[in-house]
Amino acid sequence: MARENYQEKLDSLEEDVLYMSEVVVDRLRTALTALENKDDDAAWEVIDGDSEVNSLYLNIEQQCVDLLALQQPVAGDLRFIAASFKIITDLERIGDLATNLGEYTLDARHDVYPEVDVQAIGDQTVSMVEKAMAAYAAQDTDACFEINESDDELDAMCEHASQTVVRDLIESELDDGTEVETVLEDVSRLLLTVRDLERIGDHAVNIAARTLYMVENDDELIY
Repeated sequence: MARENYQEKLDSLEEDVLYMSEVVVDRLRTALTALENKDDDAAWEVIDGDSEVNSLYLNIEQQCVDLLALQQPVAGDLRFIAASFKIITDLERIGDLATNLGEYTLDARHDVYPEVDVQAIGDQTVSMVEKAMAAYAAQDTDACFEINESDDELDAMCEHASQTVVRDLIESELDDGTEVETVLEDVSRLLLTVRDLERIGDHAVNIAARTLYMVENDDELIY
């Protein structure tokens, strides 16, 4: 009976981690929609919803602590619990970055650099997070390496976007009466958006790295 109860707790931990990822991905999608449509209501939904993400994190953290302290797991179970704890830390930070996107939406004043496809970058990050969590659920180590490789594509997209903004800013002439400070604020906000999306991709890679370690005791992607 004790062993069955222990396995139930492990199963519950996995279910809760996956549920937290669903909530975080939903927040991220909503934040991207808010950015695209300049939807203040959607932005506030993401910002206000951050407390739910934080509560989920604390609850799952306590589950991990209890399992470590009371069950003294070893080998694969120990790696699973440790990986799950690290993964919810990455998920919580993704939630924070989604909140940043919501705040950028509220502060935005103008459309700047429509040639920078923020939504395409956002779609890439969402896909990476979803694939990373699917790899965790299926213990798919091949997918972990694929996610790591896809981060190179995301980095290239972000670098191109940043270079486009900086180049156009240098070459532009403000002859339409727009104040320089306003332009700089909007440009800074766009660069921060790109930076935060790139960081979300990094967290997806972290999740894949911890999954690989969990399944095969392989730390290749961690360092």
